[in-house]
Amino acid sequence: MKRIQLFEFEDFSWFPTSVRTGMTNLIEVLHRMMGISKVLSNHLAGILKENNLKQIVDLGSGSGGCMPDILEQLHQTDGLQHVQLLITDLYPNKKIIEKFAADGNPKTSYHHSSVNATDLSQVPAGLKTMVNSFHHMPPKAARQILKTAKDNNEPILIYEMAENNMPLLLWWLLLPISLVLLVVMVFFMTPFVKNLTLKQVLLTYLIPVIPICYAWDGQASLPRMYAMKDMDVLLNGLHSDTYSWSKGPALRANGKPLGTYLLGMPKA
Repeated sequence: MKRIQLFEFEDFSWFPTSVRTGMTNLIEVLHRMMGISKVLSNHLAGILKENNLKQIVDLGSGSGGCMPDILEQLHQTDGLQHVQLLITDLYPNKKIIEKFAADGNPKTSYHHSSVNATDLSQVPAGLKTMVNSFHHMPPKAARQILKTAKDNNEPILIYEMAENNMPLLLWWLLLPISLVLLVVMVFFMTPFVKNLTLKQVLLTYLIPVIPICYAWDGQASLPRMYAMKDMDVLLNGLHSDTYSWSKGPALRANGKPLGTYLLGMPKA
């Protein structure tokens, strides 16, 4: 495989929730800046309509990411006004759960219990999604996610906002510059965080823990992403007459690519 197994701070259970939340808030800002919500909502609209699916179950969602924005856009599409969103995570965030409950949106909820994406047998029905989280999984866990989707006949859409196509040596050479640029970028992105807290401001500008961790995780995620050929390795033996897989670049409205997708779908 081209992918290599680096660490990200967000992977660790001991990682402080306040810093984790600050970083996921920044990822949400980045999604809005890049237009990922629009790309995904268009992609999801076709899948939901073609397969008559009424619920999205987002796996490894953190604080929700871009999924609430995507749901709003889906509700503006004819025939998808009643689609619901269930947000799940291996480490559910109590404050984020309370926030979604306080919002009072009956079509969006946060699952209180921990959800492990490697076992979908007990996960509520619906289109499973993994948005920029699949690369966190080492090959054994990644294959298990795909296998449990197929074995349980669950539809699943995996999306990554970038493609692992940079030579590894070049990535190492550019790493110091990239880290500095990302730290500076965080200083400009933070004011655009929704529901910005004093704690996030302090951990950004006074004690820059969030920018440093965000910069490393952002760079470490690139060589951790599964290239298209890596996906073929993970899918080896998972094709059948009752379940199909498709993959490729996710496209903007103008036809230009923005990230990659892998879609697993039970055959009618």
